[in-house]
Amino acid sequence: MSDRASILIVDDEESMRDACRQVLAPEGFALKEASSGDGVLETIRHESFDLVILDLKMPGMDGMEILRRLHEESPDTAAIVITGYPTVESAVEAMKLGAADFLPKPFTPDVLRLTVRRTLRGTQMARENLLLKSQLEECRGGDYELVGQSEPMRQIYDLVRRVGPTDSTVLITGESGTGKELVARAIRDHSPRRDKPFVTVDCGSLVGTLFESELFGHAKGSFTGATSMKHGRFELANGGTIFFDEIANVSPDIQVKLLRVIQEREFTRVGATQVMPVDVRILAATSRNLPDEIREGRFREDLFYRLCVVPIVLPPLRQRRQDIPLLADHFLQKHGNRARDGVGGFTKEALEALVKHDWPGNVRELENAIERAIILARGDMITAADLLYYGPLVKPGASGNGLAPLAFMEKEHIARVLRHHAGNRTAAAKTLGIDRKTLWRKIREYGLDDGAGADCPMTVAERPAERPLSAT
Repeated sequence: MSDRASILIVDDEESMRDACRQVLAPEGFALKEASSGDGVLETIRHESFDLVILDLKMPGMDGMEILRRLHEESPDTAAIVITGYPTVESAVEAMKLGAADFLPKPFTPDVLRLTVRRTLRGTQMARENLLLKSQLEECRGGDYELVGQSEPMRQIYDLVRRVGPTDSTVLITGESGTGKELVARAIRDHSPRRDKPFVTVDCGSLVGTLFESELFGHAKGSFTGATSMKHGRFELANGGTIFFDEIANVSPDIQVKLLRVIQEREFTRVGATQVMPVDVRILAATSRNLPDEIREGRFREDLFYRLCVVPIVLPPLRQRRQDIPLLADHFLQKHGNRARDGVGGFTKEALEALVKHDWPGNVRELENAIERAIILARGDMITAADLLYYGPLVKPGASGNGLAPLAFMEKEHIARVLRHHAGNRTAAAKTLGIDRKTLWRKIREYGLDDGAGADCPMTVAERPAERPLSAT
């Protein structure tokens, strides 16, 4: 969240505007005020705001109409509606019009701070994703996405944009799960062959004569079981792109024939004599070190140089940890509705655990972990405790064997119960089976009542010592 996030406070009562300003100014926000709805829209047309805090009942144009117009004029601006006359109907209508939150007056300073922080965090994430989508527009395909804005990934995007329009052969290397096929599809989509076939060959799933038949096709009667003529992958890919996944698994005899196709741009079906020309762009990928394979005699050096005209090396996820929160959010959106409704994000501790883990399975492993956590989460936020179901994940403060200490588990459980009861400590203490004094001590001990514990807020009733912000 930007320290200079801009906020417009709209309320016809000066005392409320002043109270909001006193709470939010120390947070470093850039604040501006308006006393009526009439001039708000004109202000928004000339000035950009991250957030509008909007009173519902005002003379002239009321808050609902401003909210409706705000959504049309400045859809990227978030809104928090405040009112001294709350009803279920007005709250539902405000949410339908795009309000991020709805606060009945009076509310405490901490409730206002917490709500503003949460709303701005959501706004920041949405804008980062929008920027990322714009930057990666040329690297997208119908059913896949490249996600990441770290420097290593920016270099990958630059290579994709530069090599895509050419017809050069590309060798994509990287650990398992780093997204090699996604990059291959992005290259295809940035090429003149984008509307032509994209044929994938899984070199690890086929062996021997079956592999040769899959690549080049076969004539009827060429071997036992060949009851009809078969078109091979090269023929199916003609005019388009053929992608060899895990090319290092190709046997030496097939490597020879593949080399000939690359050099001569022609092939012969198994059991046939007719030479068939082919026009394809060849992309290949492997998780192995091909120079090592060459030294061990398992891969032909001449084929390597034919394939590696343009090399693209994908970084493992542990070398681009900056992208993990973006990827986690992407997979949450991807799997949330299908796996389970109602999970809206990650706690701070959960994100820290995700970022600290080394992810030997890379992006594929991360996606599986997020989908699992969505299913197993007990609340509306994925916590580090929910991620404990994922065995090897290392938690903040965990010991060297990856096991979390008891205090960490206790903190996560208390935070989850507090969220379940909307911060009501009396109800939370009853659920936990402890007295309220013990719960208070645990909350202070684990820092769940400060900014770091913003994911488990307290209700107004739980903070009787604070003076509510109100219009009076």
